[in-house]
Amino acid sequence: MCGIVGVIGKSDAAPVILESLRRLEYRGYDSAGIATLVDGTIDRRRATGKLQSLAGELDTAPLPGSLGIGHTRWATHGAATTDNAHPHATERVAVVHNGIIENFKVLREELEGKGTRFSSETDTEVIAHLITGYLDMGKSPKDAVAATLGRLEGAFALAIIFKGEDDLMIGAREGSPLAVGYGDGEMYLGSDAFALAPMTNRVAYLDDGDWVVISRTSVQIFDAKGTPVERTVQVVPVSAALVDKGNHRHFMAKEIHEQPEVVGHVLGHYVDPAKQLLKLPEMPFDLAAIPRITIVACGTAYYAGVVAKYWFEQVARVPVDVDVASEFRYRECAMTPGGLALFISQSGETADTLAALRYCRSQDQHIASIVNVTESTIARESDHIFPTLAGPEIGVASTKAFVCQLMVLAVLAIATARARGAIDADEEQRLAAELTAMPRHLSDALHLGPLIEKLAQDELTDATDVLYLGRGASFPLALEGALKLKEISYIHAEGYPAGELKHGPIALIDDTLPVIVIAPWDRLFEKTVSNMQEVMARGGRIILLSDRKGISIAGDEATAVVELPDVDPFTAPILYAVPLQLVAYFTAVHKGTDVDQPRNLAKSVTVE
Repeated sequence: MCGIVGVIGKSDAAPVILESLRRLEYRGYDSAGIATLVDGTIDRRRATGKLQSLAGELDTAPLPGSLGIGHTRWATHGAATTDNAHPHATERVAVVHNGIIENFKVLREELEGKGTRFSSETDTEVIAHLITGYLDMGKSPKDAVAATLGRLEGAFALAIIFKGEDDLMIGAREGSPLAVGYGDGEMYLGSDAFALAPMTNRVAYLDDGDWVVISRTSVQIFDAKGTPVERTVQVVPVSAALVDKGNHRHFMAKEIHEQPEVVGHVLGHYVDPAKQLLKLPEMPFDLAAIPRITIVACGTAYYAGVVAKYWFEQVARVPVDVDVASEFRYRECAMTPGGLALFISQSGETADTLAALRYCRSQDQHIASIVNVTESTIARESDHIFPTLAGPEIGVASTKAFVCQLMVLAVLAIATARARGAIDADEEQRLAAELTAMPRHLSDALHLGPLIEKLAQDELTDATDVLYLGRGASFPLALEGALKLKEISYIHAEGYPAGELKHGPIALIDDTLPVIVIAPWDRLFEKTVSNMQEVMARGGRIILLSDRKGISIAGDEATAVVELPDVDPFTAPILYAVPLQLVAYFTAVHKGTDVDQPRNLAKSVTVE
């Protein structure tokens, strides 16, 4: 995840910002930069590569000034070049930005039509020029930012400074984290408390939609409607800042809320946002020539693979086998020569998955892996790796790693379909655009937290058993939802294909059994509703997860409903993972279990 640091201080800001950026290196980055106000004028230094390159630039040409912003960038829009590195600036404004501006192309074309010249390929530069345009119209910096925020679509965190304003910095948050640090005659902005720890331990976390106007002695926070609001100032011990939970009670909650941002990193790595086309690196195998795909994984990663089976077979028209690694390695199955064996692992060290990889190597398979840790054993033993870019995941129950796995698998399914001629360029663009919208949709889903918390408390906390139902790609989501609930709340739960209900599980239905139905509006919706009605006829308590159209048709008889944004059926599994994570999380919180370290479980299973 990219890092942001802003300082309004008493002495030179650049050295302080550089040190804080070093604390954010764990997030991963490919360029960095700092801008300060020097005698009222914006000046900046930027460099590709590691922070020592930026430090070298500062040694050669120091940046004075007590007000500044800094950034470590993981390339999304545009390659990792100096021109694309942050901060982005006009003569009047400098901006650093985490996230993705979905409508940047429309905004850029509008600005270019007015004569604006761009110096980068990034979406961020659009923000700088929009603000500048409003300033040129006579608006104040505060009003110019407010007007600009109203035009941005997507997920983002921003820090902004202005020419001639040596006691002003503005920040904003929508879907990406941002915190305000309180000092003595100094104020700070940062991606998290860890970045701010050298300067202050007094931190307030912005909520989604918040924007903040800060000076050396004051902080004014506004919500999305422009109404002044208060956010709690917390004292964060240095030791806690090292593994910062932000304004969340648990790492799992923080990692759930990081999903819009990390999904943006996946998009930046695999999708060209300007052309809405995929940009996969060269691979040592030809996707068009693969006769069969074998997906092997464990736990949550296995369920990601089952979702991908639907995508590969329906969109790319290639046959797929999916297997649990601990079973696959002992089946000694016959494999089609020249097939692609695809391994999914958050840690890249899962023992059973690694053993399965080595078996596939002996069976003349191309070996590829989807991993979060690119230096891991599974990654090193693969012919090709597809990084998930989720960043560190501390909670044992996988959340953001799962969603990033789904995103990468969706990209691969689209790329395979295009290579095999199963879809044309227009359909590739359409599906890529659907993926590009996911940060916004995920952010919208996270706003359902209070509703889902009440639902979990009222309907699930006292349950002894829960049934999850889904059809098509929603079936593996039912399996994943049940696993999450089991892992952290210790409630017995099962995921079932809804069509199998009357082949056994319907015997369990009574008025004490909550049944969670995952039913986005798609070609299987009516069949899922008919299964739902079978449950209701026997007194079962239905919790329906659907979109507006689905709920308008089937929501009246449900005990509770969760309305999600309307999305294409292809991307629905990515979106619907979020409410399932929140259901498990809030149920566990109300039961008082150890959410981040549930009993008997480990983050990485490195033994058989």
